[in-house]
Amino acid sequence: MIALRRMALPSSHSLFASPSLHLSPNPKPSLVSPHSPASTFISKKLAEKRIGFFFLHKRRHGFSAISAVATDSSQTAVVLDKSSEEAPKEKVVLPTNKSSETLLRIRHTCAHVMAMAVQKIFPEAKVTIGPWIENGFYYDFDVEPLTDKDLKRIKKEMDRIIGRNLPLIREEVTRDEAQRRIMAINEPYKMEILESIKEDLITIYHIGNEWWDLCAGPHVESTGNISRKAVELESVAGAYWRGDTDKPMLQRIYGTAWENEEQLSAYLHFKEEAKRRDHRRLGQDLDLFSIQDEAGGGLVFWHPKGAIVRHVIEDAWKKIHIGRGYDLLYTPHVARADLWSISGHLDFYRENMYDQMKIEEELYQLRPMNCPYHILVYKRKPHSYRDFPIRVAELGTVYRYELSGSLHGLFRVRGFTQDDAHIFCLDDQIKDEIRGVLDLTEEILLQFGFNKYEVNLSTRPEKAVGSDDIWEKATCALKNALDDKGWSYQLDEGGGAFYGPKIDLKIEDALGRKWQCSTIQVDFNLPQRFDITYVDSNSEKKRPIMIHRAVLGSLERFFGVLIEHYAGDFPLWLSPIQARVLPVTDTQLEYCNEVTRRMKASGIRAEVCSGERLPKLIRNAEKQKIPLMAVVGPKEVETQTLTVRSRFGGELGTMKIDDFISRTAFAAENRTFL
Repeated sequence: MIALRRMALPSSHSLFASPSLHLSPNPKPSLVSPHSPASTFISKKLAEKRIGFFFLHKRRHGFSAISAVATDSSQTAVVLDKSSEEAPKEKVVLPTNKSSETLLRIRHTCAHVMAMAVQKIFPEAKVTIGPWIENGFYYDFDVEPLTDKDLKRIKKEMDRIIGRNLPLIREEVTRDEAQRRIMAINEPYKMEILESIKEDLITIYHIGNEWWDLCAGPHVESTGNISRKAVELESVAGAYWRGDTDKPMLQRIYGTAWENEEQLSAYLHFKEEAKRRDHRRLGQDLDLFSIQDEAGGGLVFWHPKGAIVRHVIEDAWKKIHIGRGYDLLYTPHVARADLWSISGHLDFYRENMYDQMKIEEELYQLRPMNCPYHILVYKRKPHSYRDFPIRVAELGTVYRYELSGSLHGLFRVRGFTQDDAHIFCLDDQIKDEIRGVLDLTEEILLQFGFNKYEVNLSTRPEKAVGSDDIWEKATCALKNALDDKGWSYQLDEGGGAFYGPKIDLKIEDALGRKWQCSTIQVDFNLPQRFDITYVDSNSEKKRPIMIHRAVLGSLERFFGVLIEHYAGDFPLWLSPIQARVLPVTDTQLEYCNEVTRRMKASGIRAEVCSGERLPKLIRNAEKQKIPLMAVVGPKEVETQTLTVRSRFGGELGTMKIDDFISRTAFAAENRTFL
């Protein structure tokens, strides 16, 4: 895990994303004229909450509940702070299956205990599989649909089994013996699992002498090693056997299990905070985006407010890329099917592509990737070694088929825009180009407040294209670029793609969750498939190196991550509406409209909101997470001022219009706030 050195936030502010963000723990004293009706109202409201305002703001961002810290990848980055504001901060670091084998054993055994409990309550239930997973375990059953009431009954039975301290007994039997036992208890799914096991000796785990399952382990020594108060059943969902829609629908029960009650409590606290930040709910509440049933699943509609945020992201992305020597491209969304045959997508990626369409007796295909288009742009003219490096970038929309059951808000969609770029370079330029991509990645991610992440370097797999020499040279270049940057990384031996080594980067959000975003991939395959060349210093044709890279991944997914990272409470520069002007009565509406016009003319995203009593207007602005409120009463009209309140800085007092505009514009431009 890397914590970036430049522009890192103080630990007490770690949940705010803007690198230059600053908070004062003490609200500013009132500068408002006591004679202004608007000022009087705001002063009264703040007087009621003066002590708690800053802490209220911190709670909005999860400060009082959770603070993210850097950890290595073997340990979860989630650190939950369960203390009050006054008490010393007590933090609980949640272990992972990778960092704690005890936890992994507990979760695996809990899956077996749950299956035993289900079959005690529902004797007709057939068992299938029950693995441990990231935060717990699940088990699939062929049984009538289960309810929340059933889960409570199952949990009570699990508690009884745990309380009996039954031993977990490992037994090895022959395949014939395993088959005989499975037939005796009539478990058809277990028979199918047995048929897929290659080994001659079959491992069985017993819970006491009462229940058994095909299993390779590992498990705890006895059910008494599990804390009943550290286990909870979370939900039940439908799941097709083997993930095949043509096979039976099963009932999947999800549970979570931890080493002790404190860890479970911390996890549930974290889970509740994650629910509060869910981008699907916030996207609807803040009117940012939707997925319309009439149009189809996995297709994102960006609403005006969400589209503004996307526009800001795209503008920042383009500015940085142009400044770093990239040429921007726009390419078609479809192409002749032959192109995807040349690229190999039809051979290796067909299941993720939509059906072809016939146009004038030719087959066309929606693009699943942008790479072949950028190669065609490269091939439009001859190239000399003097032309390199060539860098092209595109915010290109692609379409990939996903099963409806796998779709998930902005995180898993069928149409999305990649921040795609390709670099064509010489062998001896790989290191410098990779280093340049790392610098660019850091610059972009810091703008959005991500300063902690995990880096992985994946090397040559067993089956690969390209010579040993070029693989060695490319892998060394990636390693040297990371070392030169000063970033530690994990080596994934043999984890690269068949066409080249790669660097993957996971960013850490405000809850300590890691999200795969940035990828840098060297490619020896497509240059060969498309036969792209250049003329070297000896006038001989050579093949260039191609580097794929994406920083944000896709705009849709990255926007979802941003929403959850900020809990929808975007910093001033990124907020769709930066300031809302609120009249005390409609008498001040004309003045408010003029103020808003002047703000928009200065590039500030502002709006007037009226038609309700002032308290409701303020509450609505808070619910919509508007960074700045400018309240206007008779006194403000008379003195040509505004009474300003910042969502981040509290009551800012009375300001002249030009002063407010200049300060707001400066804060937005410099990624700070008022």
